[in-house]
Amino acid sequence: MLAEALNLVLQPSVLLYIVLGVAGGMCIGCLPGLTTTMGVALVLPLTFGMDATHSILLLIGVYVGAVYGGSISAILLNTPGTPASAATALDGYKMASRGEAGRALGISTTSSFLGGTISCIFLILISPLLAKFALRFSAPEFFMLAVFGLCVISSISGKSMLLGLISGAFGILIATIGIDDITGTLRFTFNNMNLFSGINFIPVMIGLFAMSQAFVGVEDIFKKTAPTRKVTKVFPERSDWGVIIKNSFAFGSLGTFIGSIPGVGADIASFIAYGQAKSMSKHPEKFGTGLPEAISAPEAANNGVTGGALIPMLTLGVPGDAVAAIMIGALTVQGLQPGPLLFQNDGPIVYAIFIGLLIANVCMLVLGLNSVRLFTKVLSVPKSILVPTIFLLCFVGSYALANNIFDVIVMLFFGILGYFFQKIEMSSSPIILGLILGPMAESNFRRALLMGRGDYGTFLSTGICWVFFILIIVSLFLPMLQKKLLKSR
Repeated sequence: MLAEALNLVLQPSVLLYIVLGVAGGMCIGCLPGLTTTMGVALVLPLTFGMDATHSILLLIGVYVGAVYGGSISAILLNTPGTPASAATALDGYKMASRGEAGRALGISTTSSFLGGTISCIFLILISPLLAKFALRFSAPEFFMLAVFGLCVISSISGKSMLLGLISGAFGILIATIGIDDITGTLRFTFNNMNLFSGINFIPVMIGLFAMSQAFVGVEDIFKKTAPTRKVTKVFPERSDWGVIIKNSFAFGSLGTFIGSIPGVGADIASFIAYGQAKSMSKHPEKFGTGLPEAISAPEAANNGVTGGALIPMLTLGVPGDAVAAIMIGALTVQGLQPGPLLFQNDGPIVYAIFIGLLIANVCMLVLGLNSVRLFTKVLSVPKSILVPTIFLLCFVGSYALANNIFDVIVMLFFGILGYFFQKIEMSSSPIILGLILGPMAESNFRRALLMGRGDYGTFLSTGICWVFFILIIVSLFLPMLQKKLLKSR
């Protein structure tokens, strides 16, 4: 399978797509307001006519490039290009203000590369073992897994858990539209043929993550862009390498672990890494003044999430974050179903993803060290050009899915919905989680009851079910306990 995967990846066209994906992701990431999720959602429609290898590796390239690209504007403008780079801005901008912008970008680039590479190694080592274990799953285990995945809503709900739960419930409700898989009954279709097969979650994702951000961009479309700082020497100094290597291995591993927990994400990983680096430092009082370790730690962690988020997606079919949810959509469009059977039925594709992720990190390092001055020019693109381009890509991408104007209407509806969600600080991610995991939970719930002849005890009939049950209880009550502890302090 490894030989077949190498044959798939080492084609000139595939390597070109990875390079283009990383370069495009860096451009998207370094533009404030264009999130990693939005970038991947925008590129997804371009992959519909490609084969599985080209499409998924292009998206992985965008993912890797965008997570790193956010540090460029964080360091140069004190404006994180993506939420994952917010912690980097704390010390990166201070270093740039001292005339060391190139040094700060060099530390960020090399730490991002090492953190991403470490996460890829963990992905290669852990995923096949976890997939073998997941082959033991039947309907009760898959139901408990889906419920555990839905419990992650509590941790991605933003400021209000209630609003997050409402958002997730709305996603599950949307997932019930269409023909019932087991009985063949029409549900909530209102005699509209476009709804017979349900609502495709790809236009929903484009609307929630890309179109909504374009609507936000309209508000300050004529606002002048800030001038960028001059970047000179980018390659890290000899004195920085000890810090980079030490932090990259420690916090790259931490980021991988955090990324493998569904729903946590790179932004949380970067702040946890920043806090840990500060607590471990001999000079914690200097954090916030422009320390190399304060740039290296969060960048290694947020890039470590890239490989970690793919572990539950590939092995269990549960997205590690919003980008992994889009990746599930990309695999589904290609006729591939993420989960343990993916390793069994399409092993070469899985190994191609492993190799492609490694190559994407190498491309990110090369482009970051040699072309970062070119990418800083992207920061000067006026929003009056950028926002209309995003609108166009959203419309074309939604229509290209099935050449159906109904998908464009769905995208617009969820774009408007996502815009208002942002205004009330309500997270959109639970809707996607509900859309993906809702059908999985419902179908396996009913199959398990059929297997157990109506006995609800079947959901706790195996040790795996009990493990998931304990995890569900912990994930539901842990946020409440944390809030109580914070209040008591």
